[in-house]
Amino acid sequence: MKKDAILIVSFGTSYKETREKTIDVLERRVAEEFPDWDVRRAFTSKMVIRILRKRDNIKVDYITEALQRLVDEGFKHVIVLPTHIINGIEYDDIRMITDGFRNRFYTVRIGGAMLSCGEDYAASIEGIKNVYMNRFLKEGDTGKAMVLMGHGSDHFANACYSELQMRLRKNGIEDVYVTTVEGFPSLDYTIEKITEKDYRSICLVPFMVVAGDHAINDMAGYEDDSLRSRFFKLGYDVECVLEGLLEHKEFQDIYINHLIKMIEE
Repeated sequence: MKKDAILIVSFGTSYKETREKTIDVLERRVAEEFPDWDVRRAFTSKMVIRILRKRDNIKVDYITEALQRLVDEGFKHVIVLPTHIINGIEYDDIRMITDGFRNRFYTVRIGGAMLSCGEDYAASIEGIKNVYMNRFLKEGDTGKAMVLMGHGSDHFANACYSELQMRLRKNGIEDVYVTTVEGFPSLDYTIEKITEKDYRSICLVPFMVVAGDHAINDMAGYEDDSLRSRFFKLGYDVECVLEGLLEHKEFQDIYINHLIKMIEE
């Protein structure tokens, strides 16, 4: 019986199709690449957990339940791998709960969110170029901009989105803009910057691990305040890409590299 476990902690989503393409894929890949470790799942959204249980009869542990289950089953070494984008409010909760279990295992370690260090930003920018720009913003395709929509937060870690924007510019990427639903850069600020240039069309991409409710409604929805509607009203042709980051190997690799470093250390 395995005595080492990797607990993959995601916010979660109630949308089956995007969950299968993203969270499920990462979990399977981790299980394949780290066969000596038992791979478990936990979500941090209690609302999503309740919806899945009531609607689909799917039981997903909250992180406290998942860690207690590992204690009860006699696991000795545990790695907690959050799939969050920034080390924000959700990440702080994961760390606090994990710290409460430190005396229950021989070792327990927690990885960083996707944007945690310089290497993460470099890998994310390569992913943006390879996965999205090469498909939707090809060189010489003038008059087109891409907007990456993150969730955003009032936590100080929200500054990660501004850093990503600055690093994109430092890498000579002028036509990709980072915006957020609930933080800064705000959509109003992003629109202000985009209207300074002579763009004709906008490609909208969720900078989120899953293409769930925010991507479907806040970004690609037809309500007046969605990104699609706001840009359409300004006269732009609008294209929406409903893909979660974890659908793509380039972004999965960031979390895999976090795991490799923690195991090596």
